[in-house]
Amino acid sequence: MSIEPAEALMALASRLRAAGRADEAAQAYRQLLAIRPDLPDSWFNLALMERQCGRFEAALTAYDEALQRGVSGPEEAWLNRGVIHADDLGRPDLAQKDLEAALAVAPDWLPALLNLGNLHEDMGRREAAAETYARALVVAPGHPVALARSAGLARLTGPDDPVITGLRTALGQPGLHVGDRAELGFALGRALDQVGAYDEAFAAYAAANAASRATDPEGARYDRTAHERFIDSLIAAFPEPAAPVAEAGDPPIFICGLFRSGSTLTEQIMAGHSRVTGGGELGLVPGLARAVVGYPGSMAGAAPDALARLRGLYLDGLRVARPDADVVTDKRPDNFLHIGLIKAMFPDARIVHTVREPLDVILSNWFLHLDRSMGHALDLEDLAHWHGQYVRLMRHWKALYPDILDLDYDAMVADPRPAVGRLLAYCGLDWEEGVLDFHKAATPVRTASVWQVREPLYQRSSGRWRNYERHLDGVRAALGTASQA
Repeated sequence: MSIEPAEALMALASRLRAAGRADEAAQAYRQLLAIRPDLPDSWFNLALMERQCGRFEAALTAYDEALQRGVSGPEEAWLNRGVIHADDLGRPDLAQKDLEAALAVAPDWLPALLNLGNLHEDMGRREAAAETYARALVVAPGHPVALARSAGLARLTGPDDPVITGLRTALGQPGLHVGDRAELGFALGRALDQVGAYDEAFAAYAAANAASRATDPEGARYDRTAHERFIDSLIAAFPEPAAPVAEAGDPPIFICGLFRSGSTLTEQIMAGHSRVTGGGELGLVPGLARAVVGYPGSMAGAAPDALARLRGLYLDGLRVARPDADVVTDKRPDNFLHIGLIKAMFPDARIVHTVREPLDVILSNWFLHLDRSMGHALDLEDLAHWHGQYVRLMRHWKALYPDILDLDYDAMVADPRPAVGRLLAYCGLDWEEGVLDFHKAATPVRTASVWQVREPLYQRSSGRWRNYERHLDGVRAALGTASQA
């Protein structure tokens, strides 16, 4: 018995999608839909594959087709459109319309409420975010994510504030999943830190990091030896400065450094300039690094045409992500790992390296509920080791490229005008007074610094580690050991 072409293509597309072969799956779905355009769920699956391949406009078009043809669960299609507009294309207004469309279909759908609340936070709309999370908590009372985010917006009065009491009560529930325990624990740590209960905050953060590790003990493991080998391989792969390139295109300004070292603040200041568009944490450089077979070792002998291909892929991705921009920033902190790749593609690229007091950086990372792939952030002494390897790698990059600009967070917040003037001059930009009013900008901020950069420059985060000094003997010793390596 023969199989109809459409049935065969649907089966093939499903297999390829399940196998993670997104580009081939998308091709199979397109062939299927050329024959049977009346399949809304296949348009939905095509959209998923197109987004995975970085073809965001094509994904939006496929979602439109799915919606017009009556896809089951239209709220999910609207939500996914909103995520593309917010995360991939930097279009917060369109993202909001999509999320509101999802809620028009399903008013009590928790994923849309949480995403809309998060979008309001990204845009600095505190009251709207709080109202949305309150709505989510009506739908799902005590929901850990909604409760934690709502607590993060509250203005607390002291250690006995009802918000803190509510977090403690939620954490005391029997049978609480470790992932929920981590979510609530980080929120409790933030709240206690905010009211100056530092010893209690430290204990809450320790418990939260332990719970985060317990959700995936193997995936969250940080292998110090393996990371040292990776840093060795990066240094070996890029032993010399990159050769000049006659036509390298127009690269962005790269802002990188450790997480929580001031990169978001730096981008927001620059985005206050009339010529600059903040690109945010673009995934283009890490994506290229993953795509290069044998990276980083294979880069040692990379031919000019291979570098030209990578350069073209990066610039194509940049044009899609931030079309029609004059000067763009690529603020991906961990791009410091890939400065060799960046300079190989763009030898004249301007790289702004944000630096900050090591103990403040380490604590700030430990205080965040980061992705568990960043296993080093779950342990203070692992963070000290990571910091030592970062210092070793940056020493190498700066030996090759002395033009990298170090921008000191603590110096900038203490005396912003000379530091910002030096930053703009390095980037080839004239001084504009508006860059110091960055906190008034209605641009999206998609990092943990979302509320800090909505305020004028302040110094209270400098030297924050002193509030926790009695707990830091081990990490200070580890930092000293790492600096001698």
